[in-house]
Amino acid sequence: MTEQWDMPAAGPATTRASQFDPFTRWAPYGDFDDEDPLIPGTERPEFLPPTDGPIELERTFSFVDICGFTALTEQYGPRRSVQTLTIFRSLVKEIAGRRGIRVAKWLGDGALLVGVLPGPTVATVAELTGRFETRSIDLRAGVASGVALLFDGDDYIGRPVNLAARLCDEARPGELLADSGSLRGQPEWVQAGLARFVEVRGVGEVEVRPLRPALDVEFPPEPDDAL
Repeated sequence: MTEQWDMPAAGPATTRASQFDPFTRWAPYGDFDDEDPLIPGTERPEFLPPTDGPIELERTFSFVDICGFTALTEQYGPRRSVQTLTIFRSLVKEIAGRRGIRVAKWLGDGALLVGVLPGPTVATVAELTGRFETRSIDLRAGVASGVALLFDGDDYIGRPVNLAARLCDEARPGELLADSGSLRGQPEWVQAGLARFVEVRGVGEVEVRPLRPALDVEFPPEPDDAL
């Protein structure tokens, strides 16, 4: 039965796997070769890293939260706060799910999102912040890309995680800040503002760009109970 399958030689696969760059080879962000579809997660079992400890992964992280949630609670009471949080989480799950982004963790009035590539992650957060522009509350977000450690199967540790959190803290109401590594694969409908430098505690000075949806982007209609 094995002779029915065309098995590739192990040698060339080893070389190709070691040279694989998902940012230049994974469709639609680069040329995709049907005869050599090396996509992250499809490697031969013997070429995968060991699973007896933390694993290094290249990911894009985004922290997004509701601005002034404490003040909102004090002004309008817990019922309004719960309604706001419900709508926020519903939109996060809807948009992230459609774009293939994982909601890694809920953080009270915020969330940590994780994507394999920058483009879909930026698209998710840009749409999310853009759709909240029509509401009476603002979101802020930070996006950063790089290598992090996957710990215990569902927790990420490393510089890009910390940087995304710090950029979210630095962002103004309604603003999305992204580091330079997150601009690869930037969607054409997402506009980048002028670069500026922010001092990030524990990291130093980092060049970032504010991102926002283009003015001609049309978002889906919001439900009647929108804030």
